Amino acid sequence: MTTATTAPEAPASVGQVAGGNALAGTRTLIRFALRRDRIRLPVWILALLLGTLMTANSFSTLYSDPQDRANAARSMGSPAGLAMSGPRHYLDDYGFGFGFGFGSMLSHQMLGFMAVLVGLMSVLIITRHTRAEEETGRAELVRSTVVGRHAHLAAALSVAVLANLALALLLAFGLAGLGMEGIDTAGSLLYGFGHAAVGLVFAAVAAVTVQLTAHTRGASGMALAVVGVAYVLRAAGDSGENGTLSWLSPIGWVQRSYPYVDNRWWPLLLCLALAVACAAAGFALSTRRDVGAGLRPEKLGRPTASDALTTPLGFALRLHRGMLIGFGAGLFLMGAMYGSILGDAEDMLKDIDQIQEALDRIGGAGVAESFASMVMVVLTVVAAVYVVMAALRPRSEETAGRAEPLLATGLSRARWVGGHLAVAMGGGTVVLLLAGLGFGIAGAASTGDAGLLPDLVGAALAYAPALWVTVGVAVVLFGWFPRASQAAWIVPVYAFVVGYLGQILQFPTWMNNLSPFGHVPRLPAADMDWTPLLLLSLVAAGLVWLGLAGFRRRDLETK
Repeated sequence: MTTATTAPEAPASVGQVAGGNALAGTRTLIRFALRRDRIRLPVWILALLLGTLMTANSFSTLYSDPQDRANAARSMGSPAGLAMSGPRHYLDDYGFGFGFGFGSMLSHQMLGFMAVLVGLMSVLIITRHTRAEEETGRAELVRSTVVGRHAHLAAALSVAVLANLALALLLAFGLAGLGMEGIDTAGSLLYGFGHAAVGLVFAAVAAVTVQLTAHTRGASGMALAVVGVAYVLRAAGDSGENGTLSWLSPIGWVQRSYPYVDNRWWPLLLCLALAVACAAAGFALSTRRDVGAGLRPEKLGRPTASDALTTPLGFALRLHRGMLIGFGAGLFLMGAMYGSILGDAEDMLKDIDQIQEALDRIGGAGVAESFASMVMVVLTVVAAVYVVMAALRPRSEETAGRAEPLLATGLSRARWVGGHLAVAMGGGTVVLLLAGLGFGIAGAASTGDAGLLPDLVGAALAYAPALWVTVGVAVVLFGWFPRASQAAWIVPVYAFVVGYLGQILQFPTWMNNLSPFGHVPRLPAADMDWTPLLLLSLVAAGLVWLGLAGFRRRDLETK
């Protein structure tokens, strides 16, 4: 009898280890994700922290005594004011000396707004470390090693948890350290962890959306749409009589924890329960699809491409279409929200000395016009976020390896980048137009002055050259210093700090002059001046030319 020989037993293979443990390699992926985000996450967290601390500190100047806070409570008690801020219950503590004043104001005016920003940060963390990794093919390569099926999603959620907890603790200790009336340690802890709770909800929502589509932008768009719906439900509920709709929104839950007022922790448990449920759904759905694919089937395309897709501009417009539509709709609604309170602006702001001084410096025929010019800075900064994202799209195409096959053909580098820049500059102008339309239509209705519609549309479009300069800065960084391209985000952030907060906090004039947005005439309060707009347009053209020259002279990069 011949003894059968067997092959030597293979060592614990990649498939065996990963198959036996769906979370194998999670710790390594967490460290890798934190290494990749070593700049991005600290910038996010510090920006949110400093924005909150600066706002809280400004209250001691804006509302120097309880009577000022009582006046603010009366002015913000309208449905439009409540829709933009939060539940009416906070207003009961604005003007009283029971230790709540500044804390209740901070929660009322900032908690809902900050929840949107924390949601944005959390969504981008999840999509960056899950769907983006699959879309570029890196996830498949990593999974060929000792990595379990759920490791990528578990690592992304872990990083989101760490980021939100870090923000929560910094907010809690930072606010408690201000030593302001009504901002105590207990309320600060609840305020900080309220941010973490809502951030985890939207991170878990993103864990579901990344399973549905094969594209990063689609997953981000769906998750951010949920953030928008949550904010709208909260706003509609708070402006109503009983606030029922607010209980359908995690943002409403966090606001109803009432930091510095009632200090209720139990609404945060609703957020945690929803986050756990959505995260579990994300893990379950991930087992029903292939790596790199989405659960939602891809639509069959046309048999032949349209003529527009054969041109750099048409192809770029197709790539940017979803983001352009989203920002356009969002800015139209945002403008309409601000316009709806324009008629009440004089009553809302008449007792706030610091804002009155800022409006007086702006000038104008009336409070409504001066307030509109101040609000226009906020709308323009949001439009600047769009143009930076659009202007940096060539960089993501380059690093993902999709630019090289196109440029290997007869397509020149200038024409390829030019298509994206045309969409960034033209699209930025379009979203400004929509913001002005929303602001003008609602503002004209709330004030009864139909002449505000063309005035506010013109005021919005006046910022177009400043947006073009923002695009130019991004192109210069992309062309000459591609690894520093993300520094283009400094332009909109700086514009918001000095252009909006600087007016209230009385920053020096030279700081505003460092921003391209600081040279735009403050319409409709000020008179039109074409000279700075022409100079900004020339600067934008020079920056674009310089950036394209740099791109033609360097090698393509992939990572």
